[in-house]
Amino acid sequence: MAPKHQTKVAVLGLGYIGLPTAAVVARSGASVLGIDIHQSVVDTVNSGGVHIEEVDLDALVQGVVQCGLLRASVTLEAADVFIIAVPTPFDDDHAPDVRHVLTAARGIAPVLKAGDVVILESTSPVGTTDQVRDALEALRPDLKFPHAGNGAADVAIAYCPERVLPGRILVELIDNDRCIGGITPRCARKALAFYRTFVRGACITTTAKVAEMVKLSENAFRDVNIAFANELSLVADKMGIDVWDVIALANRHPRVNIPSPGPGVGGHCIAVDPWFIVHSAPELTPLIRTARNVNDGKTDHVIARAGKLIEAEAGRVALLGLAFKANVDDFRESPAMKVAKALAAKFGDRIAIVEPHIAELPASLAATGATLIDIDTALAECETMVVLVDHDIFKSVPADERAGKIVYDTRGIWGAN
Repeated sequence: MAPKHQTKVAVLGLGYIGLPTAAVVARSGASVLGIDIHQSVVDTVNSGGVHIEEVDLDALVQGVVQCGLLRASVTLEAADVFIIAVPTPFDDDHAPDVRHVLTAARGIAPVLKAGDVVILESTSPVGTTDQVRDALEALRPDLKFPHAGNGAADVAIAYCPERVLPGRILVELIDNDRCIGGITPRCARKALAFYRTFVRGACITTTAKVAEMVKLSENAFRDVNIAFANELSLVADKMGIDVWDVIALANRHPRVNIPSPGPGVGGHCIAVDPWFIVHSAPELTPLIRTARNVNDGKTDHVIARAGKLIEAEAGRVALLGLAFKANVDDFRESPAMKVAKALAAKFGDRIAIVEPHIAELPASLAATGATLIDIDTALAECETMVVLVDHDIFKSVPADERAGKIVYDTRGIWGAN
């Protein structure tokens, strides 16, 4: 009996989604090549290390590298499945920028062969998967690419967005349901066969454009709901009401589930994806645009209120947290980081940063004179505490340890302000 073919998979982009995906696919028995433009990332992965913080990722990467199932390179090689997991930012006008995606697609073109599957996982505006197809088709006229109604193609192209939570990525990559959108039904089926090798959740096939819109809709929905909570917090603050009590009691209604407010909204998805919908139909999206403005405006409100508090008091000020959410080292679009930069630029060495997930401050903060300290030092030396992130280590501080401190708690972990 001939030996079973080992699927070769290339993952383009070894960031917060690409590296965990590469490791999980490798654990399923595939031979995985991770591609990144940064040699330092490649060297770290090939040594069995990781450059990002995620629960259990270090042990998994070390294991699959040692077994020879995962390696990294800056140079792409032939494979059976190509996964594009590169950033899709927006510009100053909130227009989506898919240049990284199309550059990755063009990089695949020279090594593409009949029978291959190309899957875009990067969060993208509707129509981006078709753009990937068009970019490949322009460079490889010798291959037949999928179009609606044109029958079988040499290459399958699909869109399958991630929908994972930082801190639970390795679990959710396997257990969460996947929405797999093919340019044609045949493309969707070929991508489905690949995901079935490592996903336990349901895998539902649809069209590429529907799948693209699904991802954007999920994050826009969350953004709108958080905007309601953030707006409610502003109203409650003006009225002298504890918004956390309001929300806790309102959520006892069987059909109400108000999320927690905060200093804004961050991360690579919720703070970005709604703009992709707005850009595609600006005249039809006043609600989504307003939600974005409310959440961005909440960050400005926190900066202003914290600034007044600091101006009115003497002594050092501890800003607790820089990450966009609790218990991660991810600062992408972080409102806490924006608050810290604004306050450090104004108050300089009066500002102390407590962020347990980093060893040194980003250069932009260090240049202001702000310093990085731990929570125990902050409690001993700082008169004012501004809670920006609800890391578990901050939640563990009991009331008697912060007695006498001036507290501005944007996350509601220490009770009423």
